Amino acid sequence: MDLDAVRALLDRQLRRAAPPDSAAAQVERTGGVVRQTGGPTDWNGILWSELTEATADAAIAAQVRHFAALDREFEWTVYAHDRPADLAARLRAAGFQPDPAETLMVAEVAGLPKEVELPPDVRLLPVTDPAGVELLVRVHEEVFGAPGGRLRDRLLARLAADPDALALTVVMAADEPVSGARLEWVPGTDFAGLWGGGTLSAWRGRGIYRALIAHRARLAAERGVRYLRVDASDQSRPILRRLGFAELSTATPYLHRP
Repeated sequence: MDLDAVRALLDRQLRRAAPPDSAAAQVERTGGVVRQTGGPTDWNGILWSELTEATADAAIAAQVRHFAALDREFEWTVYAHDRPADLAARLRAAGFQPDPAETLMVAEVAGLPKEVELPPDVRLLPVTDPAGVELLVRVHEEVFGAPGGRLRDRLLARLAADPDALALTVVMAADEPVSGARLEWVPGTDFAGLWGGGTLSAWRGRGIYRALIAHRARLAAERGVRYLRVDASDQSRPILRRLGFAELSTATPYLHRP
């Protein structure tokens, strides 16, 4: 891959011209930023910014006022190639709190493995109803140690409004969920996103994460998707690199709570 060209394509399609990711959300360009504003359970935040040292502080303050008026928590993810260079420091000064940095990685779907190999007595379960969402949320809460209420509401709403917009999968060992992940399509772009891949600690090291990548790569290939993108943790980055993913940038989410 030409990494510079893919980075520019991703910025253009998924950030500058991103479509809303739910029926209740609106994407608009204002004051040097592209933002999504949705309901309380939607993702709210800044998708893209074109700021300078002279304009950044005023733009940040304007977005804080916008989301505060709606009583919304919102996210501003700073990529390593974003400008101005001190954007992260300006966000911290405005009251934003950083989450751990992740690595933005991309792979061409055509070059990814698509054969799903799972340990014995383990199976993939497609999630298509509220019962399946509960299994996926259980895994999320145990793996990431975070409340799953907002994720539950968001997934239920998206399944009800547009079930073809995402593919949810839980890995089951007997009747227990041990891993889960989702694949989200981005209509009108060359990309689909890998999100939420997590496996219970007792089941790690058995190839489950790799199997979920292969499963979602096969689904993406069936839909004609060219690239898969993922915000990778330190744990998943080496696995993804071995599978053919390349690093485009780093991404640090900054959260502002009303």
